Amino acid sequence: MHIEFRHLRTIKAIHQAGGLARAADILNITQSALSHQVKGLEDQVGVELFVRRSKPLKLSSAGQRLLKLADKILPELENLEEDFRNLRSGKTGRLHIAIECHACFEWLFPVLEEFRKAWPDVDVDIRPGLAFDAMPALKREEVDLVVSSDPEDLDNVDFTPLFDYEPVFVASSQHPLAQKDYVEADDFRDELLITYPGALARLDVFTELLTPAKVEPRAVRQVELTSVILLLVASNRGVAVLPDWVVREVKYHSDYVTRKVTKDGLTKRLYAATRDDDTGKPFMAHLLQLARKIPVRLQRA
Repeated sequence: MHIEFRHLRTIKAIHQAGGLARAADILNITQSALSHQVKGLEDQVGVELFVRRSKPLKLSSAGQRLLKLADKILPELENLEEDFRNLRSGKTGRLHIAIECHACFEWLFPVLEEFRKAWPDVDVDIRPGLAFDAMPALKREEVDLVVSSDPEDLDNVDFTPLFDYEPVFVASSQHPLAQKDYVEADDFRDELLITYPGALARLDVFTELLTPAKVEPRAVRQVELTSVILLLVASNRGVAVLPDWVVREVKYHSDYVTRKVTKDGLTKRLYAATRDDDTGKPFMAHLLQLARKIPVRLQRA
């Protein structure tokens, strides 16, 4: 026996219409074609599906069982077809994000808050555990977007520029370096440097300042939360270098000072890495737009 979706639609239409003529109109086929389809289906199942002399046309007990199956399966099929239509139009999809920039949580959550209002049917997740193995995960389709400050030349991967930011020195207002107009690599030799967790070789203060100058701080302490880093800095327990959008409020607080790193300051650029066949999807394009706009708003707040 081979039951097709069209058979289920036929049973349901005849039950609703109460006759072959009206059911044929609903299904947009001729009455002759519908009669032929019903006969073929009855031949398959080996029993009559309708009580022939009843008006309106009624289902037999076997037909009722098939109708029950149609009532169960057809709504699920319609939902699936709607999902596929939404996927083709870009209304739904998956957006799993990996972050190589630990401080990016500070601006990413406002981005996602606006994004979810426009795209409620997109499945959003953040995968911080993949922070330093993110690009292979993107290639394996385990994640769909990677936030990174280190663009690479990878096949089938787009790196979309998001925004530039400035790594800024943060210290207690009682710290001796608070008297300087800017800090240089040598200023870190005797300092406890408080950073986010992760490989030192991927942190801005090392890649852009300390490593090129062949300078190491006295010690490094890694802390998960920005608020705890700032608490330790305010207590004069160490110094930090943080993105400017993180310290937008700190620079107006009397417990802290912020200074440029080097006389001219440092500039870094953040990117969104996506598979090239995903970059142009409507929801992805909107997210990238928000990711460029909101950090600028935070920096000016």
